[in-house]
Amino acid sequence: MNFVVLSSSRGTTFQAVLDRIADGTLTAHCLGLVTDRLDRGCVEKARNAGVHIAVVERQPKEPRETYDMRLDAAIRGLGDVDVIATLGWMYLLTPWFVGQWRHRILNVHPALLPKYPGAHSIEDALKDGAQESGMTIHLIDEGVDTGPVLLQKSCPVEHDDTPDTLKERIQALEKEWYPQALQMIEDGALKLPR
Repeated sequence: MNFVVLSSSRGTTFQAVLDRIADGTLTAHCLGLVTDRLDRGCVEKARNAGVHIAVVERQPKEPRETYDMRLDAAIRGLGDVDVIATLGWMYLLTPWFVGQWRHRILNVHPALLPKYPGAHSIEDALKDGAQESGMTIHLIDEGVDTGPVLLQKSCPVEHDDTPDTLKERIQALEKEWYPQALQMIEDGALKLPR
């Protein structure tokens, strides 16, 4: 299986994926990183691992769909892509883009979906007094964190948790399980809908 990483973040989970490729526990092939700016932390991690980098900068007042068409072209330019692995891609993808890659865009969300979708899921779980949180690996659809769930792993919410302490515990799950989910797709143990 060939995958491309789409990231606009520091790349902490991306590093975990790169580490699993390096140690041989992830045998899927990473064709490259697509990002929106060269100053992102994920870029340095890709450089250090010898992974190809494609930068698709946002233009002022550019319509979202126009940007996503350029993003699509950059991804397709990397080769025969089976899966897009979003790892800290901080922008909503347009319905047009999702339609081009239906059931092939993998995302990780820091909550046990369908609970706490959106950008403030950790804070929402704490405000709600949740006893349990975790992470969900799911496929992106046209909604916000509404796509088919592939894998969920949970962790307790401690009585003295802050957003930072809970985020750290959830990110540990993400770093452990995102590479494993990619390997499960590679092995056929996790089937993507057609």
